[in-house]
Amino acid sequence: MKHISLMIFDFDGTLVNSGGDIAASVNYTLRTLNIPMMDQEEIISYIGDGVHKLIERSLGINNKQFFGDALKIFSDHYAEHMLDTTYLSDSVIEVLEHFQDKKKIIITNKRKYFTVVMTDAFGISHYFDDIIGADSTPYKKPDPHLLNPLIQKFGVENTDAVVIGDGVNDIMLAKNTGVLSCALLNGLTPRNILYSLKPDFACEGLSELIKIFG
Repeated sequence: MKHISLMIFDFDGTLVNSGGDIAASVNYTLRTLNIPMMDQEEIISYIGDGVHKLIERSLGINNKQFFGDALKIFSDHYAEHMLDTTYLSDSVIEVLEHFQDKKKIIITNKRKYFTVVMTDAFGISHYFDDIIGADSTPYKKPDPHLLNPLIQKFGVENTDAVVIGDGVNDIMLAKNTGVLSCALLNGLTPRNILYSLKPDFACEGLSELIKIFG
């Protein structure tokens, strides 16, 4: 069992299962622009690097001239439909309650506004000491400049902090910053990719964090 003082959670695919609503808004955007829609699984594979990359990848090189319109259409639609089918991941409340004496933050490449709307809707905002979104700082995961100031702010040692997430950027953020990493294997990223990054810990579900970190 490893003692930790600061828990850094990813959001999409980790605390919430949001891939369906994101994919639906992407396909609404493509349909509005008369661009062929895509399989949900393909769109979900584009999630993790922020909305700009999501739209770029979904449009492809042949439709990049529509980027500005697509970004607005997606953002407007997602703002209205972000909670249509999205739900909390298994054991989220149990885990947050168990670790209520630990400092906890969310770091996501999702816009902070969307993240806060969702954490408020699910009643979990009060568990977190800070929520950092894609538009909160000039830096995005996996840039260590994103996490280093927070390590200093909360006064913890790097070895007493852990990044928990289902994405490549989460594991690389931890490695780039020199903190521990815990890969969530049942999120949006295939487990073989996560294992290839050699995270310090791996878990099938969030409930296993209680065994790993006490």
